[in-house]
Formats: sequence, C-alpha cells, structure tokens
Amino acid sequence: MPLSLLLLLLLASFSLSFSDPRISEAGIYCGATKTTNLIPAFIKEMESLSQLITTHHFATYHLTNSSPTIYTLAQCHHDLSQTDCLLCYAASRTKLPRCLPSLSALIFLDGCFLRYDNYSFYNESVSTQLDTVTCSASNVSIVGENERLEFNKSVGFAVGNVSKIAVRDGGFGTVEVKGVYALAQCWESVDRDGCRECLDKADKAVRGCGPKREGRGMNAGCYLRYSTDKFYDNVGETEDNHGLSGLGVIMAMVLGTAAFLMLSLLAAYAVYRKFAEIKQGRNSLGLISTSLSRSGLSFKYETLEKATDYFSDSMMIGQGGAGTVFMGTLPNGQNVAVKRLVFNTRQWVDDFFNEVNLISGIQHKNLVKLLGCSIEGPESLLVYEYVPNKSLDQFIFDNKKTQVLNWKQRFNIIVGTAEGIEYLHGGTQIRIIHRDIKSSNVLLDEDLTPKIADFGLARCIGADKTHLSTGIAGTLGYMAPEYLVRGQLTEKVDVYSFGVLVLEIVCGRRSSSFVENSGSLLEIVWRLFKSNGLAEVVDRSLYDDFPIKEVLKVLQIGLLCTQAAVALRPSMDQVVLMLTCKDCDIPIPNQPPFLNASALEPASPSRSYSTNSFISNAARKLEVSYSSSESSSVHSSDWPLRSRDLMQK
Repeated sequence: MPLSLLLLLLLASFSLSFSDPRISEAGIYCGATKTTNLIPAFIKEMESLSQLITTHHFATYHLTNSSPTIYTLAQCHHDLSQTDCLLCYAASRTKLPRCLPSLSALIFLDGCFLRYDNYSFYNESVSTQLDTVTCSASNVSIVGENERLEFNKSVGFAVGNVSKIAVRDGGFGTVEVKGVYALAQCWESVDRDGCRECLDKADKAVRGCGPKREGRGMNAGCYLRYSTDKFYDNVGETEDNHGLSGLGVIMAMVLGTAAFLMLSLLAAYAVYRKFAEIKQGRNSLGLISTSLSRSGLSFKYETLEKATDYFSDSMMIGQGGAGTVFMGTLPNGQNVAVKRLVFNTRQWVDDFFNEVNLISGIQHKNLVKLLGCSIEGPESLLVYEYVPNKSLDQFIFDNKKTQVLNWKQRFNIIVGTAEGIEYLHGGTQIRIIHRDIKSSNVLLDEDLTPKIADFGLARCIGADKTHLSTGIAGTLGYMAPEYLVRGQLTEKVDVYSFGVLVLEIVCGRRSSSFVENSGSLLEIVWRLFKSNGLAEVVDRSLYDDFPIKEVLKVLQIGLLCTQAAVALRPSMDQVVLMLTCKDCDIPIPNQPPFLNASALEPASPSRSYSTNSFISNAARKLEVSYSSSESSSVHSSDWPLRSRDLMQK
C-alpha cells in the first residue's frame, strides 16, 4: 500500500460526518493547441498534484525538466471536508484527460477546480478567453413583475455580499439572502486585489442570470455561484475542514516520523527498482518482438506509415487517452484501423503486452479483431480490423440525430454486446474482464453489428480465484461501486458497466449527465420503474415506434445489472438468456447505487453519518450501504432458481 494512501486512510478515520463532494461538472475548456508528447508529462504532473492535495485544499505543481513544460493547479472549495475534496479532485482528474492532447485545459466541478497549461498562470484573476457564466435552464416560480424584481434584487444582494466576504476573509465566503444561497471561492494563488477583480467580474455576469434558479460565474481565478437550494456545507461542521486536532495531531506527528524512516529506506530501494524496471522493460520488448515475428502478427512500421498517409489528420478516425486511431489501406487493399500509442514507458510495455497477449488469439463476431502490431519503428502501433461506422456513442448521443437507430437496431446492438462480454467471461480458456465497457468502446460495422474494442485495461482471472484486487481504472459513470471504492475486480464489474450502457442505449442519454431536479440517468430510471412510468424515459427520437413490452423488459434487465449488491447482479450468460428468451420471468431489481440520492429521500435539515475510514465515507458518497447489500446477498442463492425460471415454460 502506498505511504500516502496509508496516511490518508488513517487520518480520514477521524472523520465523523457526511456531506456532498459536489462532483457535477459545471464547465470545461480544452485549448486549441495540441501536441503529441504531452501525456507522459501530464501523468507525472497529476501524480505529484495528487500527493499534495491529500492534505490540503489547494496545490500547484510544476515539473521543471519536462517537455513540454506543464504547470498545474487544483483548488477545492473551503467548505468541503478533506475527504470530499479528495473525491472531487479524483472526479476532475478523471474527466480532464478527455481534453488530451490539448496543451492547456481546465475543468470546473461544483466543488473544485483543476487546470493545466504550458505557462505559469497561478496569479491570473481574469481572462477574456476563459471566463464564462452559465445559468440554469429553469426559472424560479414567480407570480408577477414585482416578485421577479424582488428575486433579482435578492440575487444581487447575495452575490455582492458573498464577494465582499470572500475578499475580506481570505478568498472564501458563503451567504444566504431571502432564500438565495451564494458561495464565492478565489484560488489561493490569487492575491487580494486579484480576488476582488475576479469576483467583481463574476458578480456582474451572474446577476444577469435572474430569474433563473441558479447561476455560476467561472473565471480564471475564482468561482461564484448562487442557487435557490442550499448546496454548500456550513464551515466547521465537516471534519474540522482543513486540519486535525487533539488525537489527530498526535497521530500526524507519529505518522510523520514513521514516514521519514520509511522514505529513507524507500529511496535506496527506488534506485534499485528503477534500474530493474529498465532492464525488465527491454527484456519484455525483446520477448514481444520475438513472439510477434513467430506468430505472423508483426507489421513493418513503414508499411503502416504509408497505409495511413503518414498519419495524416485526414485519416484520423478516433482519439483517446491511450492513443490516436487512423484509418489505413494496406498494399493488398484491405482497410485497417491503426492505433498510434502515445506511451513509451514501462507502463506502456505492460499495457501493450497485455492487449496483444489477451486478444491476439480471440475471435468472436462481437469483438474487434487484432490483426497485428509494430514495435520496431520510432513509435508503437496496433492494427485492428476496420469498423466503418465508428463508435456507438456517435449514434445515440448525436445532437443532430443525423442517423437515428431504430428499436430493432438498438436491441440487436444490446444483445450482440452482451454476447461479446459473455464470450470474454467464459468462452475462452481464461476469464477476461474488460474493465472499460462503454458506448465509445462499442464499434459498429456496416451492418451495425456491435464489436467491443480497446482491451488495454483488460485483466484475466485464474479459474481458482473469485476476484482480483487491483488499481482502479476505467470511466466514471460506468464503474461499479465495489470496484471504485474497494478495488475488487470480478466479472460483475463488466455486468454493471453493461447495465449502464443498456440504459444509455434505450434512453439516448449519457449516464454522466444530470437533469436539474431529477438527478442522474440511474436515478431517473429507478424512480420511474418504482412508479410504473418507465415508458417516459425511452429516447424520444424513436417516436413511440417500439414494442413497449420488450423495451420495458430491457430496461428492467439494465436495472438488474446495476444493482448495488454484487451478488444480486446476474452473470452475462444469464443476461443473454433473459434478452433472447421471449417468455421469461425477469426478477425484480433492487436499488442501484447513486452518487447523490437526496432526490429519493425526504428533505432533512441535517444529514450526517458516522464512519470510520475514507473507504466507508467514499462508499456512502455512492449511496451504497454494504451492510444492507451483504445482508441481501443471502438471497443470492435465488439466482440459480431464477435461472431455471427463465427457461421457457
């Protein structure tokens, strides 16, 4: 266990309260300038920033010898507890890489801010390019012009007063004026005059949001928000907010001494490990090269370079955190997809070998076929079969709706994806867990047959093991709670991700999107299921042209896959059976986990929970009660019975 995580777990054990980390995305900006060698430096910057943010609400870091030069800044709002700060920062760090390889980017979540750029921006307070304001879609309930003017007046008083409080009190303030709640936060690197300038500009912009229910001013050096709902925590009520006292201080001193002794030992060990990893990496590359040459999977770099027109931008068909994908045409006329990897480190060797080793021998109609790779040139390339219709997300989340998938096509995609995952879990000699099932990793061929792609995060489990304990990797919104919180990896992690994907396909909406006063996609579907109103959530672009019974059945299966209790989720072979069996009884699902389930509970003036560790606190953020989940898992023996019930009667 890393020392920083050990310290975090022990210090967080003094937390005695529960609040909201406010991880809803408020705004994101990706710079227009791009570079090809940014990602290794970005990863190092984020790792260093993560260490600093574990004990503070603000951190900056600058890697002096990196190319390109990168500066980073993270700021949590001062009302958040340290645990909530960490959760918010983790969410921002997961979302920001979608801007890569942009040379600059920033993201505002409602509880924190994260930015990187190629120059020192720490003292910036305002920016004509970056500063923005957003207003909610809905208005407050107002009768008459007088009420509208009175509300706008309250908004003005609230944002004006909170800005003055923040400037006076070191950069942070909250205030309530006649039912209007406001929060202001300046970055700690901005001086008092800069804070005043930034909030003055945000103040003027946010006032224009009235009579909207919410408004946010997001500038280079500050964040200002008002809302008709209280969204912030009372300072002093959560975890002593910025430090420890009493027993916590004593523990910190003891742990600090222990940390010094451990770091002295680790320093010597790190030097040894560095040389060992370099040697091991070279050996692994040699093994890969020999293995590929024997198997016939090896391509010449020059061949792939010419096939993609020297990696021309016009041939680029996709881009992600691990690399860029180009369409290419081989000398024999075959179209292929060439993935240009951006890493050239020991971690890259592991991921590359993992992907080649796991899927080079796998063939299934719903899995993208790996044709080969190249590691002899200046960069490393993977070669896949070319799938002409790109990825599923470009169909179901296309705002222009240039090509709408009908219900039959969507159902076939759901079934095909399920069969592909089922094959990974049990159709080969090894059990493979994909770990990143999501709409952008499902490609569609000319017949709209789904093919699961991107196996860089996949892991295999031995027949004698029930689960793996591993580092967390994947995409927020699709990650199962037990994996996100505890790092426990089983096939049920893919089942959960598939369930989320099913709901997205049927509803035509991303799971990560929140609807004001309604919540996440999971919350909405669950609420409508409980009220027998599931038909309301079906994608409107289908224009009611779908078999209602089959659609409701598929939504119910999606909810079964996303249950909080691991034992209650079906296996993928059971999912395929339920989808393809016309006369099956579908079990009633239990509640899925929610990042914020307050909409499902009666309003309460105080919501505090007792917890003894960071893990417990994080689990509560997901609204996962493991005690109730585990007690309900006693009934998991029902599944074999249900499987028999699923057989046609």
